[in-house]
Amino acid sequence: MADRVTVIGWDGSPLTDAARAALGAATLVAGAAHHLALPEVPPTAERVRLGSLALAARRIAAHRGTAVVLADGDPGFFGVVRTLRAPEFGLEVEVVPAVSSVAAAFARAGMPWDDAQVVVAHPRTLRRAVNVCRAHTKVAVLTSPGAGPAELGLLLEGVHRTFVICEELGTEREQVSVVTSDKAADHTWRDPNVVIVIGGPAAAQEGGGWIAGRDPGAGPRGWVQPDESYGAGPAGGLGEGETQLLRAAQLARLGPRVGDLVWDIGCGSGAFATEAARAGAAVIAVDHDPAACARTESAARRFGVQLQIVHGSAPHVLENLHEPDVVRVGGGGPAVVSAVADRRPQRIVTHAATRDVAERVGRDLTEHGYRVECALLQSVELDTRAWTETERNVAFLLSGVLPDRAP
Repeated sequence: MADRVTVIGWDGSPLTDAARAALGAATLVAGAAHHLALPEVPPTAERVRLGSLALAARRIAAHRGTAVVLADGDPGFFGVVRTLRAPEFGLEVEVVPAVSSVAAAFARAGMPWDDAQVVVAHPRTLRRAVNVCRAHTKVAVLTSPGAGPAELGLLLEGVHRTFVICEELGTEREQVSVVTSDKAADHTWRDPNVVIVIGGPAAAQEGGGWIAGRDPGAGPRGWVQPDESYGAGPAGGLGEGETQLLRAAQLARLGPRVGDLVWDIGCGSGAFATEAARAGAAVIAVDHDPAACARTESAARRFGVQLQIVHGSAPHVLENLHEPDVVRVGGGGPAVVSAVADRRPQRIVTHAATRDVAERVGRDLTEHGYRVECALLQSVELDTRAWTETERNVAFLLSGVLPDRAP
């Protein structure tokens, strides 16, 4: 095992005295090509080009001597420190940090970033990173080859965002560009780069925030809001299957979370779509009724969430939508549920007014390979002044979980 391992962050600034001293004593230096070209790297030291972090960690663990690992930005923030400290390598490390590439990117843009979401985009995580950009107004994306600004822009089709793209921060080739998301694929971008994704109205935080990223306490408390919040009453704002208790059960079955893409088909008042977005998920709300789309847009503005609203009739309008993780079918009946099941989301939830329809939907989901649950929900509203019944709602709640994609 290496006698000593020092991880040095590099942000383009001159190395600190501590970093110079560690490098001068190194018998092995690992880093990217531009790190290994630094004049402070001893000419007699063994040089390891960082590709696979796990392979490099094994080389370092087997080395007899003093090792230094050079990494861009803060190596403890989505960096090499986590890999080196993994139990299978058993390495104890000292860290000389630098300004993180995210902090540098926001500094170049002249923007605060304590309210930003920060995600890493690899080819395997790109889709989830894009969903965070759909759902939140300020996101920093640490990109990688094959999951860069062009790919982000292509997958954000239909959602307008502004990109601040910071290429090769801290080097002589550093460049900062501002483009709209639909134009990002028209350019070739140099690695490494950080993309700041901005879009949608951001609520001002009086006196600053108290927690990094999205404030979980923003907005009214509760998974679901009272029906009156969405215009229920004599004028009618809620559609069939949109009652508060049914929405709560549907949210519990689907469990939307950050990084998910939710379809809400037959969004009606926008109540479910808004509440799924408040959970941090990206949401595409679909309805054939222009008035329903307008109500959904109004609800999103009122609660300060980001929705993509699509006007059209299911199932045909679903063909060009991005692949969902979970889906609520609020309208369209068995035919729409079947079309959704063809897309293989992890979970589907819907409701039925009669047992015959519930059985038909349940059989179809089973044939698609879903594990189906069905419950008869009955809610009775009481006037607590006289404890008399004011309203009764009954519905069959159906949910399907795809075992090979659970949870």
